[in-house]
Amino acid sequence: MNIARLAHFGFLTLPDYSMIAVASAIEALRMANRCAGRPIYSWTIHALNDTPVPASNGMAISPTRKLGRATPPDPLPDLVFVCGGVDVRSVVGQPHLAALRRLAREGVALGALCTGTFALAEAGLLDGYRCAVHWEDAAAMREAFPAIELVNELFVLDRNRLTCTGGIGPLDMMLHLIEAKLGRVIAEHVAVTFILDRIRPSGERQPIAAGDRVTPDQPVLARAMTMIESRLDEPALPTAIAAELGLSLRQLQRLFRAHLNETPAGFIKSLRLHRAQSMLQARDLPVTAVAMACGFGSSAYFASAYRAHFGYSPRAERQLRAIAAVAPRTASLA
Repeated sequence: MNIARLAHFGFLTLPDYSMIAVASAIEALRMANRCAGRPIYSWTIHALNDTPVPASNGMAISPTRKLGRATPPDPLPDLVFVCGGVDVRSVVGQPHLAALRRLAREGVALGALCTGTFALAEAGLLDGYRCAVHWEDAAAMREAFPAIELVNELFVLDRNRLTCTGGIGPLDMMLHLIEAKLGRVIAEHVAVTFILDRIRPSGERQPIAAGDRVTPDQPVLARAMTMIESRLDEPALPTAIAAELGLSLRQLQRLFRAHLNETPAGFIKSLRLHRAQSMLQARDLPVTAVAMACGFGSSAYFASAYRAHFGYSPRAERQLRAIAAVAPRTASLA
């Protein structure tokens, strides 16, 4: 899927969908049109019929169109997002699944916001794909759909599927699409207008507190995560943590993979990078000092890891934020 060609987005609203997820995605498109000074993007709200569907907050978005086949002058969207929310399993029925399978047969790219990933998985449209879902549903989905690869990332593009977590995660995803189509400057303008301090990349982990990321029956894992988060500056941290917990390193790795779908090293590296980013944004410290304070053995390795994760170097971090803060604003953005 060429994301730079996407222009018309459809949002299939399931009962009790997350309003903030849908609104975040649509507002990014609206603001991109304002920043560009012309109507680049369009969007439509869909349901199984033309009756607006209430979100989990009791409100509904209208006008709503019946999701059907393309009929002039109403072509099908370039991509349809399934928009889920609370108790998604109880609201996805055979009519939804049939509609999604029909869209797939007609070549429409499909995506999901929040728990909408469940509907695509239930329809058999995510088998063999990498995908994202809100962290509250990840464990249950991983057990129910072993043929899909759930990853702990904000959003995932895999071929013709684009899945995203809930909350304001869709805003980051749409900024990624906007940058691909309209360039970094427009994407930064949108972010600054919405008072965002940065555009989060697709590979960023969902920001979840340690106590919320594990089930109550995993106290060892919860303790390991807490220990890691308080000792990020220490070298050889996975080995030390495993020893203090009375585990082998292999046992600790299996524990992280089984419940978080990542290694202890990957968990530690991500935490270190985000701590480094906060330090670079808030304090005027040399990059080498930040690298050492966050547990990186060398500034060269730190710079390489930082660029791979965020898409730019540590030295560019402050420059990007400064550029975004003083980006010229036109009267149309007031």
